[in-house]
Amino acid sequence: MPGEGPKSAYELAMERLRQKDREAGVEERPLTDEQKAAIAEARQIYQARLAEREILHRDALGRAQSREEVEKLASELARDRDRLLSDRERKITEIKQRSTKEPPPRS
Repeated sequence: MPGEGPKSAYELAMERLRQKDREAGVEERPLTDEQKAAIAEARQIYQARLAEREILHRDALGRAQSREEVEKLASELARDRDRLLSDRERKITEIKQRSTKEPPPRS
């Protein structure tokens, strides 16, 4: 390693995190092909849901009559976006934690 040159801040931070995980007894397991496929599918589904919500938002903006309506729609979009992103991350975490022996849950 000494001949590799200086490490970036990112590499140093990742080394520290791996060391903390080892000390805490966290097991590092690579994802299976099934998990990778399920994660990719979950990302696509949530990306489509977010795109659908943004299209509906633009349509509603065109029909808005007042600034208050526009502000309400913007607030709703932000809330929906946060919820969808949170749901996506929760789903991905579930997939990562799922054992390869148990069947995937139906959504």
